[in-house]
Amino acid sequence: MSDGATYTDPTVHAVGAEELLAHIAGIQSKYPGACILRTSNVDVHNGVARFAWKFVMPDGSSLPEGLDIAFLDEEQKRITRIIGFFGLLKPARSLAEGGVS
Repeated sequence: MSDGATYTDPTVHAVGAEELLAHIAGIQSKYPGACILRTSNVDVHNGVARFAWKFVMPDGSSLPEGLDIAFLDEEQKRITRIIGFFGLLKPARSLAEGGVS
């Protein structure tokens, strides 16, 4: 991660590696033995990466899957910002239901 990189999800906004590591430690203390597994390849283009993941409990059950989007520096070597989303994307409504095309 680059100096001053941020991580934001619906529950936290962490600035820098220390704040992010403290957030992760807090989650680990709430769910001993749980882990996060990446469930997709990492797609990268134009300085942006994305990947899917799930939070797996020790008994094998899991919370809703998530998606992280990471922004990379100009050399595409260091993360400058991560935005995390919880849960799967909701399907779009059809045009007949007032959705968009």
